Amino acid sequence: MEELRNNVTLPSRAESSNLMVIVAVFSILFALATWGIDTVFSKLVQLYFNNILN
Repeated sequence: MEELRNNVTLPSRAESSNLMVIVAVFSILFALATWGIDTVFSKLVQLYFNNILN
């Protein structure tokens, strides 16, 4: 417990807010990228199976 009190420092409120915004932006960008890749693969699989069945 002594080590926690002496060696750990919490970020300021402003720094925490900045980090929260950065995490939110990267989370949104990652979600959009995942959605885009999923959409492209879904269309490719659909096109592939439509060509096989016809």
